Amino acid sequence: MDISDMRRDFESEGLDRDALDDNPVKQFQTWFGDAREAGILEPNAMSLATTGSDGMPDIRTVLLKYFDESGFVFYTNYGSRKARELAENPKAALLFPWIGLNRQVRIQGVVEKVSKSESLRYFASRPRGSQIGAWVSEQSRAITSRGLLEQKVAEMKRRFSEGEIPLPDFWGGYRVVPQRIEFWQGRPSRLHDRFEYVRQNDGWTIDRLQP
Repeated sequence: MDISDMRRDFESEGLDRDALDDNPVKQFQTWFGDAREAGILEPNAMSLATTGSDGMPDIRTVLLKYFDESGFVFYTNYGSRKARELAENPKAALLFPWIGLNRQVRIQGVVEKVSKSESLRYFASRPRGSQIGAWVSEQSRAITSRGLLEQKVAEMKRRFSEGEIPLPDFWGGYRVVPQRIEFWQGRPSRLHDRFEYVRQNDGWTIDRLQP
């Protein structure tokens, strides 16, 4: 199927250096707020790219659950494929594709586990069904049928029929500590505005990149 003729011109007011905050996390907060106000579906959905020791890139969509000056946090099973790859190579890239605003944000950084107390605080806030799901799923592992998965759910519901559901020791959060953040704003004729923040010892440098 040839889809080379699929294209559209990006219309926007553009992005100037004077409009950018010197702090990329504050700039991200502004754009994230814009995405929420614009009604972007799942504005916290981000593509997470990892690479294990075999050098083969891997990518999937996860949900951002927290961000601040120290980094961008998501949660997963510590036995999952992404977790195994991060153990082998603790670096990752994130992409927020806010297509409805003709914007995207790219983030590269080193990855660290969040503290157990942070994981517990978030886990306790999850719906009970999601908590059960965390206990049930050996994420990324093969399973013979959906029925077996549903059987495990029933078993866990009986096990945790009363009281709070504890945090699994194989489940928790990761923080991507940004080293590089790019803000991309679509413009007509593919002459997009791109600004890249790079972490330095005493702060961030900001450069306009050619489209």
